[in-house]
Amino acid sequence: MKYIVCKEPGTFLLEEKGLPQRKEGEALLRITKIGICGTDLHAYQGNQSFFTYPRILGHELAAEIIEIGDNPQGLKVGEKVIIMPYLSCGKCIACRNEKTNCCTDIAVLGVHTDGGMQEIISLPTDILLPSGKLTDKEIAIVEPLAIGAHSLRRAQLIKGESVLVVGCGPIGLGIIKLAQLDGANVIAMDVSRQRLEYTKSAFGVRHLVNALENPLETLLACNDNELPTLVIDATGNKQALESGVQYMAHGGRYVLVGHHKGDLSFNHPFIHSRETTLMCSRNATIEDMLRVKEVLEGGEFPTEAYITHEVPFEQMIKNFDSWLQPETGVVKAMLSL
Repeated sequence: MKYIVCKEPGTFLLEEKGLPQRKEGEALLRITKIGICGTDLHAYQGNQSFFTYPRILGHELAAEIIEIGDNPQGLKVGEKVIIMPYLSCGKCIACRNEKTNCCTDIAVLGVHTDGGMQEIISLPTDILLPSGKLTDKEIAIVEPLAIGAHSLRRAQLIKGESVLVVGCGPIGLGIIKLAQLDGANVIAMDVSRQRLEYTKSAFGVRHLVNALENPLETLLACNDNELPTLVIDATGNKQALESGVQYMAHGGRYVLVGHHKGDLSFNHPFIHSRETTLMCSRNATIEDMLRVKEVLEGGEFPTEAYITHEVPFEQMIKNFDSWLQPETGVVKAMLSL
């Protein structure tokens, strides 16, 4: 079977190997769609944390069961499934407190262990969910949208409150739409005019802030001269992460979804004066994935606007570099098998 491996930063190889052997408690799966995410881009560029090479990337996956034994979910051969790509131990303090997303020994597919950029893969049945009415494209975007759902659940979003989402990439757009559906007044910030306009036209965001053009003044003007009570960073950019707190109201919450490989600095008197609640949001849980499944089944998410580029699996390598360029206009690229 064919697979794509990131041998080292800047190098992908399309290679072949034998079929995996299904172990007890696992299902043999045929991969049908693979979403390209920020983790894949960072791994290719050599700036992804918790990462070693060579590595088969890919954790935004749609799959069909081709072999499975008895399982508690009642999953059967031929059924399409959602893959929760986080392998947790189930025993540590985080897992015991239902925080499997930050297990002390977590292994994320395509990061800590080989992922789904291969035609066939064998995975534990306990990370598989029935896909219901979802299309293959929708199945493959459950995971990135669940990251957004988790961040909003962490923040305990209140209906009607103002929320600033910094970064209008795939994670940010997911947060934006889910926050809208939860009744928030959403404001979007980015450094790209093109991305902001797309956020307005495709995702219905009325209030836009260009981070390079008097952002604080614009933010106050579009929010009744008040700062938002919730700010969520979805950039992973050091400067954005460190400056985002200045856009948060006194008594507000600042949630870091974007991940930076390095240290961050905040002025303590500034964040202390606002009694800032500073929190990180990592990965997602089954609860978050089920929430996203519900949204997608209800036709409430603009899937076709979210997935902007799609190519056959074998053509990924020649297209990947272009997806790193802002002028390409990529929101979410996807591979088809």
